[in-house]
Amino acid sequence: MSRPELTITSPGQRRIEARFAALKAARRTGLVPFITAGDPLPQAQVALMHALVAAGADLIELGVPFSDPMADGPVIQHASERAIARGTGLDEVFGWVREFRRKDATTPVVLMGYMNPVAIRGTARFAADAADAGVDGVLLVDCPIEETAAAAPLGEAGLARILLAAPTTPPERLARIVRAAEGFLYHVAFAGITGADRVRIDDVREHVEAIRRHGDIPVAVGFGVRDAASAARIGAFADAVVIGSALVERLVGATDEMDLCQRARDFLAPVRAALESAEGVGRSGSGS
Repeated sequence: MSRPELTITSPGQRRIEARFAALKAARRTGLVPFITAGDPLPQAQVALMHALVAAGADLIELGVPFSDPMADGPVIQHASERAIARGTGLDEVFGWVREFRRKDATTPVVLMGYMNPVAIRGTARFAADAADAGVDGVLLVDCPIEETAAAAPLGEAGLARILLAAPTTPPERLARIVRAAEGFLYHVAFAGITGADRVRIDDVREHVEAIRRHGDIPVAVGFGVRDAASAARIGAFADAVVIGSALVERLVGATDEMDLCQRARDFLAPVRAALESAEGVGRSGSGS
């Protein structure tokens, strides 16, 4: 099944919203690969992003390297360390997104990271620079909904603030998160760090159903999605799946741009195929 056409009808229509609308119309599950910016080969970053899209990515989640990524497991922690050691900072990240946009004006790009680099740059300046580069949304792991005022410049610059919900989120707080979510809601499949292998599919389904009782925001499920089989099982009821640690681990050791992009394509191809086999099966709510 080919990717549905995405048409942005006005300058103010966000790419994320347009993408999920197209996915919904096509009854297609979104594939959201996560990569750490600047790892493993900074010089091939943009080529890698294009390779992900060619392999079936509907959105790209680009991790901003940080020295203390408390929500991330060892694989992504080490990727951040390597990227920082190679000189990757926000200027480089924005530059890569800007270059990516020269050939791809439709694939949404979401930055995932932590408040520290944002605060050091200044939230308003960060937001303006991100929007100017072509970033569509920002997920700040350590900036909860209670800190809405701190993240206000993101919305003012036209960026979607992607919020997180966990299995432990109480109903009242979940309802508030769903009401405030923009673009899509990132549902953490289990309480823990990225990369762990202990996802209980039935529990995840129940949590996604609970989210949909509070609103129709698209739900992307991440943390613990490691392969085609787990992606397909979750893709049967989620609007999108996020796969990160397993992909980042697969890219380690790439020798050059060609090798890196081939590794990305080889990893994502079976995941995309598995999602297509599960599309429309048992789905409800915003993805139906």
